[in-house]
Amino acid sequence: MPGQDSDQDRMEWLRRSRFEAGLILDSSRTNLHHLDHVWHGPQPVNDVNGRDALTETVLQPLSASLEHVEERLDILIAGSFKGSDWTACCGHYAGLWTGPLFGVPATGRPAWLRFGRFERWDGDRIKETWEIFDLPGMMMQADIWPLGPGLGRPLVSPGPATRNGIVLESGSAEEAHRTLTLTEEMIDALLAYDGQDFESMRMPDYWAPHMAWYGPAGIGTMRGYEDYRRGHGKPFLGAFPDRQGALHKCRIAERTYCASTGWPSVQATHSGDTFLGIPATGNRVGMRVMDFWRRDGDLLSENWVYIDMIDLLAQMNVDIFGLMREPIGGS
Repeated sequence: MPGQDSDQDRMEWLRRSRFEAGLILDSSRTNLHHLDHVWHGPQPVNDVNGRDALTETVLQPLSASLEHVEERLDILIAGSFKGSDWTACCGHYAGLWTGPLFGVPATGRPAWLRFGRFERWDGDRIKETWEIFDLPGMMMQADIWPLGPGLGRPLVSPGPATRNGIVLESGSAEEAHRTLTLTEEMIDALLAYDGQDFESMRMPDYWAPHMAWYGPAGIGTMRGYEDYRRGHGKPFLGAFPDRQGALHKCRIAERTYCASTGWPSVQATHSGDTFLGIPATGNRVGMRVMDFWRRDGDLLSENWVYIDMIDLLAQMNVDIFGLMREPIGGS
């Protein structure tokens, strides 16, 4: 690692290192990881201990499944959180889907695997990673998603409308602080829900009227505050009325972007309305979640949301892989 003259130099080095590593998906990519690196992933992979195991368990299956796989980043930021340096990024793995991927059968056609990732650095190496793959999105691309359609549109989410999600040079600390402050004020307002009235959270104070919310497969994409309230905000609170923040791992901001994750990020009881067609189970659930936000002036304009839906559904007594292999109504 080269010597850095300032925190900004350090963050720029982290961004460049992560960006350059993202251009390859063979075993040499893991040279950026500590030997005892720990990868926390989604169901059905979960935790992977060690750099060699990361190659064997995650990278090689990706390369074997998606021919000529490319990592296409939409957002990449770096920052410090609770004494550690972090990078956070999101985008897609793209390739020709020629082999099964973590239990989902191939289509032989082009595919886009949505992902979000947070990495905690120790010196010039990555010590720990949290990553969510949108495997339900792959099931939808293969036309084998066994549950009903979500309330939003099942789209391959685009990158930022401003096309500036990756800037390797550092921005101003003041702009980053402004983004972080607005995002945290919005989160505080979410947690102020009175249990009765959706508008008690005052979301229009924080979101642009024509905001875009890019949710995980199964929930989908919404455009505009009213569409978001209809398609996710109210149904989610109806199903999980006591939801609260949980074990946050990282929250950082750069320029007009903020990113946050927890493992789990949200804890709740599935005690209210039907969710994704599943009646209330009364089960306590923890949700692995990643959020990436873009600020536009004084309001948030875009939100990329990653949830380990397979893990959440398992906690709601739904074996999505079992249903995938024998869909409801099948013989």
